[in-house]
Amino acid sequence: MPGRVRYSRDGDVGIVTLDDPPLNLFGVELGNDLIAALEEAEGDMPRALVVRAEGNVFTGGADVNVFKGQDAKRGGAFFADLVGIVHKLEDMPWPTLSVVHGLCLTAGLELSLGCDMIWAAESAQFGLVERVVGLTPGMGGTQRMVERAGPARAREFVMSGRLYDAATMERWNVINRVLPDDELEEKAMAFARDLASGPTKAHAATKRMVRAAIDEGVRGADARIGEIAASLFETVDLQNAVESFLAEGPGKATFKGR
Repeated sequence: MPGRVRYSRDGDVGIVTLDDPPLNLFGVELGNDLIAALEEAEGDMPRALVVRAEGNVFTGGADVNVFKGQDAKRGGAFFADLVGIVHKLEDMPWPTLSVVHGLCLTAGLELSLGCDMIWAAESAQFGLVERVVGLTPGMGGTQRMVERAGPARAREFVMSGRLYDAATMERWNVINRVLPDDELEEKAMAFARDLASGPTKAHAATKRMVRAAIDEGVRGADARIGEIAASLFETVDLQNAVESFLAEGPGKATFKGR
């Protein structure tokens, strides 16, 4: 049967699509297909990546069957594998954008939190609802909610197990943009194409600087500017853009990702 997750290409934009109706539930098979799609993206080297889903929902969350028969030892390895998927996404050296509609629960939200940015439809609803099975998020969702929304919001979000609308998630700085449902895909893809047309190596450096600031604080990130950004002076994109700026003014340069 066709894979539950597929990778495709739209120009310089790579697209990872969840497509396992009716709910795009994260089970063993979808997880394996997701890893394969991300590995295909890594090999394909797009200049931006979109994560999206087919159907009426982004995902209804985890297939609860994956929790049956787990114990502490197996559960630890299970969680490590899940977080590894998020790390694979976070470590990609190009901008990543999750495009969310409908329900976005548990593992699907945790996957989205591994993206650089999240855009959502006005009708989208978000939740880390693991409390319904006596669990706490195991794919890194809690700590990434802390990173975006702060510890108090993260506690409320996870402990309540409630669903929160897109407007609230934007206000909490969890997602970047809320758009009318019928405009989301078109505008998100236009934004992704714009990201992909930019200086890809500079975008990768920006990702590293943001991570340094989160992990090491502002002064710690300051100390790493040279390490992270100085090599950009040797890129084809910067050298060509400087020449274009001097000859034609700002905004005329085109970037090749080199």
